[in-house]
Amino acid sequence: MKDFLKSQLARAQSPLHGRNIVREYLQARILASLQRSGAMVALAFHGGTALRFLYAIPRYSEDLDFALERPTAKYDFRTLLHSIRAELAAEDYGLALKVNDRRTVHSAFVRFPNLFYELKLSPHPDETLSIKIEVDTNPPSGAALETTLVRRHTTLRLQHHDRASLLAGKMHALLQRPYTKGRDIYDLIWYLSDPNWPEPNIELLHNALRQTEWSGELPTIDTWRQILREKIEQLSWPQVIADVEPFLENESERQLLTLENMRLLLQS
Repeated sequence: MKDFLKSQLARAQSPLHGRNIVREYLQARILASLQRSGAMVALAFHGGTALRFLYAIPRYSEDLDFALERPTAKYDFRTLLHSIRAELAAEDYGLALKVNDRRTVHSAFVRFPNLFYELKLSPHPDETLSIKIEVDTNPPSGAALETTLVRRHTTLRLQHHDRASLLAGKMHALLQRPYTKGRDIYDLIWYLSDPNWPEPNIELLHNALRQTEWSGELPTIDTWRQILREKIEQLSWPQVIADVEPFLENESERQLLTLENMRLLLQS
C-alpha cells in the first residue's frame, strides 16, 4: 500500500501539493480503520475534512473531527487509535501516537516521522507529518445525521452531520474562534456560493454558542447573515489568505478571498 501512495505522488505539481496528497491519503486510511473498528456507529464526521471527503470542496484539510453523537454505542478512543497504529505499522509505516483523553474533547496526534523525507518531499530527515484526530464527547445537541458512501483513495461509509448542521458548525467556529483562520472564510464562501445549500441548523448553532458561552445576540434565520457580516469586518484579510493558500487545489482561487465577496454573499 505504500507503493500505491508513491504512485499517487506522480500527479503532484509541487512538493507542497505532494504533501497534501500524502496527508489526505493517510486521512482516508485512518477513516477506513475507524470504519472497520465500528467507530462510525457512535461518531459523526464533521468539519473541514468532512467537506473534502463528502462534498469534494477544492481545498485540502489537516484534522479529522468527530462528535460522539451516540454515546450508548461502543466507543473507546485508545482502542481505536491502537487499531489505526496496528494497521499502518503492518504496512511499514513508522508512526507514533500522542494522546490526550482526559478532557471533554479527546485528541490525538498520529505522527509519521521521516515520511516526507522518505517520499522526497522534504530535505529534512527529522520532519514529521502529523494528523490530528479530535472527538467531542459532549457535543451540542441538535445535529441531524446522515450516512454517505464515498470513494476517496478507498471506499468509505461515513456517518456525518447533514448539510445544514455542517454550516452551523462552521458558523460557530468562525464566530467563536479567537484568531483569524482563512480556511473558515474559504469554507464559508464555498457554502454560501451554492444556492442549493440549506440554511444553517439554527437549533444546533444556538446550542453550540451557549455551550461556549457566547455573549452576543443569538443568530436567527433572519439575522445570521448580519451577525456574520459584523464578524468578517474585523478579520485580517492578509492572514486569511496566508492561512488557506497552502491548502488550495487551485492557487488562483485566492482571488476569491476578499471582503467584498463576503459582503456580496452575506447580503440579505
